[in-house]
Parts: sequence; C-alpha cells; structure tokens
Amino acid sequence: MPSGLRTVDFEFELPPGLIAQNPAPQRDQSRLLVAHRATQRLEHRRFTDLPDYLRPGDVLVLNDSRVIPARLRGRNARTDGRFEILLLEEAAPNSWWVLLRPGKRAPRGTKIGILAPNQSPTAITATVEEIAGDGRRRLRFGGVENILTELDALGETPLPPYIRRTRPLPEDRQRYQTVYARAPGSVAAPTAGLHFTEAALALIRARGVKTCFVTLHAGPGTFAPVKADFLADHRMHQEQFEISLETARAIAEGKTRRARVIAVGTTTLRVLETVAAENSGRIAPGRGATRIFIHPPFAFKIVDSLLTNFHLPRSTLLMLVSAFAAPGTTGGRGFILRAYREAVARRYRFFSYGDAMLLP
Repeated sequence: MPSGLRTVDFEFELPPGLIAQNPAPQRDQSRLLVAHRATQRLEHRRFTDLPDYLRPGDVLVLNDSRVIPARLRGRNARTDGRFEILLLEEAAPNSWWVLLRPGKRAPRGTKIGILAPNQSPTAITATVEEIAGDGRRRLRFGGVENILTELDALGETPLPPYIRRTRPLPEDRQRYQTVYARAPGSVAAPTAGLHFTEAALALIRARGVKTCFVTLHAGPGTFAPVKADFLADHRMHQEQFEISLETARAIAEGKTRRARVIAVGTTTLRVLETVAAENSGRIAPGRGATRIFIHPPFAFKIVDSLLTNFHLPRSTLLMLVSAFAAPGTTGGRGFILRAYREAVARRYRFFSYGDAMLLP
C-alpha cells in the first residue's frame, strides 16, 4: 500500500566535502556509526569494532559481484567523433546494453572503433543495433570473441558520477572492489563490502559467524535520483541476481535456529527480500531479476541486521535504510535523518568510499 511519503521527505543537508572522493588508506580503517533501532541510540565506533556486534550462529551475507572495467572509449568510424561507452548489461555474448555519450550522435547502424587507453585504435568495433526508449543503446561488438575478455586491458573503472575526477586513479581498480568479489558483472561496487579485509572475515568466522554469498550485479540505476514527487510513483531499475543452493540452505538453517541474518549492503538485502517475497517468505536458490523498491513502510521477512554506507539525499538507498530502521512503519525516517545529521556534524564520509553504518 502506498505510504504517501514524498521524495522531499528524504532530504538533508550534505556538504559536498563529505562525499568521499578517495578510499580510506586501509580497508578496515573506516568509522562505524551503530544505530540501535530498538532504543534509537547512536554509538560512534570504528569498523574494526564490528565483531563486537556479531554473535556465534549469526549468518553474514555478502554480495560477491565483481565490478568490471565497464567504461570504454571509442571513435566514430565515419566522422572520427569520440564516444564514451558505459557497459550496463549483457544481452547476449558480445551484445551489451550501454549508455553512450554523446548518444544523439549514434543512431542505429553507427559503427564505433574501440580505442586503447592511450587512445590508439584497436581491431575491436561496436555497432549500434537497437535504441531503447530511455536512451540506452544495444551494441554488437566485433573483432573479438567476447568483449569481457578484453576489458581488463581496454576498460576503465566505472566510478560513480559524484566522484569528480577526469579519470580513475590506478588504485581505483583494486580498491573499488571487495576482497571477495567473484562474479563479474557490476558497474557499481557493493560498497558496504569495501571495508572488509581477508583478516577481518577470518576473525568473524573464527567467532562462529557463518559467512555466505549472493550475487547482484549493480547497475548505474543505483545512483539515479528519484524524480517522482511521491515514492509510490517511482519505477526502480532492474538488476540481475543469483542465490546458490549453499547460501539458501545456510540462511534457511539460520532462520530455523532463530539466528540473525545480517545483510552486508543494500544490494544483498534487496536480493534476500526479493526472493522471500517470491517464495512466501522463504529463501530458495536460483537466478532472477529484481526491481524491488524498498521504502517505508516495508515488512522485512529475512534480514535482521544491516551493514551499509551513508547514502545521498533523496536516494532509493536512503529510503531503504529508513524502512529498515522501523520495519512495517514510516517511523524510521526521522531516526535515520537524525543519525545522518549527527554523521554530518561529526564529519563522517559519505557514499561509496565513505564510512559505514550498522543497524542491529
């Protein structure tokens, strides 16, 4: 049922200087704001303190999607005009939906030569085969068996638009990636996982916490602003996901034992709640696509605790966190905005390369 909440209800003042432009020197050196939902108490800790809030038997679920070097440079084979190509979603082998800039100069049939990082030509081409109503284009790549195999050599890390650099830094390719990333396909990192080191995960497992993985390939829709006046009118972007049999069993067993299921990141939470909604509140293995838009009020069926980063004003991610702060009601928005105001006052770093927030 529509909540009646408006997009403007999720506005807050965020000084530009708090939107992190670079990663912390070390993965686990971020700050951690613990927002206790039951008491609405706020604690200011370090990310290394996270194990203090975990219990033996907890099930920690992480998104193992791998960010691909999805930004390519190209040149119009006829006019020599330059293009920037952002791969979005694989439609078929060597066929991708993309964002192309400038799109108006690329009608159907346009042939583009793909450039190397030094702007020299390569043998790879891309042809515009289809144009969607929202401006996306479907490109057919030629001169290569699978463009995925060439991205490490030709592509750039697709940093979010609020990171204002002309080009990625060399360290972005490693740092804009979780240490457990496995399945290639994302063009946006599951950023709550960027704080973890292998050592931190080993310590968590040694404390009796079960770790398991889902896959959700995050697209640029993650950064898309909500343009509708009312939340009920917003249409969410689609993202592909997968849950293995091993993960489904671990979560189901945890629920049977009344153990907590802790989602690392909004992407992980969206996968779990999507699958639960499709399976009468249960987790089942499989692949699918989700457009789930979680906002107050929302009744969560699987996730008991959430680790996330700090999100931008009016974003679907902030709306999700507000829903989780007070499940089934609209009361979490005020608590989260109060927590965010305190985070701003204490100079927490926001969004992808920013600090972390735990909602136990």
